[in-house]
Amino acid sequence: MQAVAKVKNVRYGVRKLRRVVDLVRGKSVSEAFAMLSILRTQTKGAPLVENALKSAVANLKQKSAAPVSAEEIVIKTITADGGTIMKRIHPRSQGRAFRIEKPLSHITVVVADKEN
Repeated sequence: MQAVAKVKNVRYGVRKLRRVVDLVRGKSVSEAFAMLSILRTQTKGAPLVENALKSAVANLKQKSAAPVSAEEIVIKTITADGGTIMKRIHPRSQGRAFRIEKPLSHITVVVADKEN
């Protein structure tokens, strides 16, 4: 059985988020949570990925008829994709305006039982 969780419009850059996502891809959920708890102090992306992973695990537990423990769940796929870009204007000298681009990201997590 599989379950999906999508977190959209995360206010964090895609390149920074992909570094965290690549570390937990293919791991079991218990290993991933252990890694993300260590990375929590080093990068802002770790708590964002951890929340998405918690949501996917909760979705799987809700869908399955039999109780499932965290050791039996594996991250099947996890991706970080680019979202829209917020464009803001920053005033500069002599009446000029510089554009500031603030990126948004989307995180998609698919978890499954070890049988699948």
